[in-house]
Amino acid sequence: MMGPDFSAIKAILFDKDGTLLRYDESWGPVNREAARIAADGDSELEARLLSTGGMDDVTGHTSADSLFAAGSAADIARGLVAAGSPLAVADLTEKLDALFLRGAEYSVPATDLAGFFKRLKARGFKLGVASSDNEAAIRATAARFGFAQYLDFVTGYDTGHGVKPEPGMLLAFARAIGMEPRQVAMVGDNNHDMHVGQSAGAGMKIAVLTGTGTSETLSPLADIVLADITLIEDLLP
Repeated sequence: MMGPDFSAIKAILFDKDGTLLRYDESWGPVNREAARIAADGDSELEARLLSTGGMDDVTGHTSADSLFAAGSAADIARGLVAAGSPLAVADLTEKLDALFLRGAEYSVPATDLAGFFKRLKARGFKLGVASSDNEAAIRATAARFGFAQYLDFVTGYDTGHGVKPEPGMLLAFARAIGMEPRQVAMVGDNNHDMHVGQSAGAGMKIAVLTGTGTSETLSPLADIVLADITLIEDLLP
């Protein structure tokens, strides 16, 4: 089968969790800890909050487009407080932000990210990362896996370009690199990412299966669904 036509694409904007990083391996331990913090010592509540977040306690899988999979620290805090966490939303947001920053230490990359970004850069692409995580955590991940120097743009939920699934992050990337949204490919693992691409007028929407989405959940919105980011290189002219 022929993949989508990459000839007009000059820039690629990547989601982080589930796209650059394998979601369940990287975030399973972190989500469990988030529920523990939010439950404040109540183990029955902890199990309920884990489920509210979208994680299956037994399989360790987090479901697509759930609170944990797609929400920012503030979204998750609001959701967990609504589900019974005794903490104040602002306090819990602060604790979760700190946890997610430490969470970079647990990350399992989808591939050798330094090599991957270096090869894309060598082909002349402008590269960015747009995540529902905080900007500091994204930069910590980029530094840890050695691809920070290849990035032209980084935006988190707290950077000021709006949040997913709004188009702001992709539009800000296009502005920052002096290109039209149609020259940008959006790459992500859930429908929030595909909606960003769609609403911003991205030239291509690429979904990967290293996160919480499945072929069934992603193919209606994506131009192509790939097993992981490394297969993007096979699509290039």
